[in-house]
Amino acid sequence: MSLWVLRGLRDGVVTTGWPSRPDGYADCWRGPATVRGSSADPVLAALCPTGAISVTGAAVRVDQGRCILCGRCVARRPDVFAWSQGATGPGAAALAREALVVPELPETGAAIAQARARLAERTAALRRSVHVRHVDAGSDGSEEWEIQALLGPVYDVHRLGIFFTASPRHADVLLVTGAGARGMAGPLRATYDAMPDPRVVIACGTDAISGGLLAGSAATTGGVAATVPVDVLVAGSPPSPFGILNALLIAVGKLAGGGKGKR
Repeated sequence: MSLWVLRGLRDGVVTTGWPSRPDGYADCWRGPATVRGSSADPVLAALCPTGAISVTGAAVRVDQGRCILCGRCVARRPDVFAWSQGATGPGAAALAREALVVPELPETGAAIAQARARLAERTAALRRSVHVRHVDAGSDGSEEWEIQALLGPVYDVHRLGIFFTASPRHADVLLVTGAGARGMAGPLRATYDAMPDPRVVIACGTDAISGGLLAGSAATTGGVAATVPVDVLVAGSPPSPFGILNALLIAVGKLAGGGKGKR
């Protein structure tokens, strides 16, 4: 106990002030690959092991919901690809699957606005304390490390009225990690069905969004949306604690607007 007291006196308050105040660490966090230039080179698509890159004419797009942050595209073609920056900006979480494709497709704007309105209507009652049930549906464990960090003194998710619960009957938010292992489809759906309305589902990480490297495997469903309806998607392999926290706040309406596509 004395050691913790001395450490507290030495270090002072280490808890981030975000979202009330900006945090430089959140702003410099490296996110999924993005597009910085155009090219008609069809070989570009072969750079990505998960098929996140598409080339149509000279237009290059990256599906950040498939990006596993391996860096092959950025390393080999820095004239076309770059890392996105910032864990909590408008592009950190998405309310529609197509919104994770960059550059953004022109028709996604209306879909995002509709999804945002529907989510806001459903979660109008979730403004105070919110309880989260986490389910691992075939994760490699990397997302769990970042989720665990939310409970430490630096992020201290409890200060924002967000608490983790072991019972789905007490949960408002279902936070799902993993590629959607078929063996977890039943338990995941049972957890969702046991939650009271309104309930919100967050697909946490590239694996949960698209299946990642296991997207074509017979052992997975290629993401968790095949089992439960997903409301918010946060890309990254893994996403940062700030990114997960950002998605949680968007999901329960504690960040005005919210979701990728907000400008």
